[in-house]
Amino acid sequence: MTFYWAAQAVGGVAFLVGITMFFNRNERGFKYQLSAYSTIMSCHFFMMGANAAAMSVLLSAIRTITSIWWRNLWVMMIFITLTLILATMKIQHPIEALPIAGTIASTWAMFRTHGLKMRSIMWCSTACWVTHNIWAGSIGGTLIEGSFLLMNGFNIIRFYRMQKRGIDPFAIESKVIKAAEEEKALEEKTPEEQK
Repeated sequence: MTFYWAAQAVGGVAFLVGITMFFNRNERGFKYQLSAYSTIMSCHFFMMGANAAAMSVLLSAIRTITSIWWRNLWVMMIFITLTLILATMKIQHPIEALPIAGTIASTWAMFRTHGLKMRSIMWCSTACWVTHNIWAGSIGGTLIEGSFLLMNGFNIIRFYRMQKRGIDPFAIESKVIKAAEEEKALEEKTPEEQK
């Protein structure tokens, strides 16, 4: 097996890991699966010689795990800055800016949104990656991101229709996030403010 096909096989493994990700209503489970997928794709892109994409997706994996525990604005800005610095240094062709733009958009979504809004921004980020992966010749990357584009698109429509009928598919997750944010705000208050 040539190195090229070994790289494509790693992309195929990423395809298998990521294919069911957008069906997950549990945001934490979604983020764990997204991080695993991103780590494998980073290996794939490094093997393909697409270093800007590899750096962007590796930072995405770290960012996704981090966003489970910290949703602070300053943590988000660290990841956006790291992406701009580390990935931009690797650009060799203008189209390689697309995964960087997609990573920045999805970073903002991971830290500042949840539910349907997060998935909608992730859909736009995926469109950037699909375009890049076709250009880079990544078979597994194109298949998985194309699948994400379709599956996430269908799920966005499905979740939107559920909300229109008065069913919030993210109700439990929203309550957990809101409770965590209230608890964190309470912890940040001084003892005098808590009285």
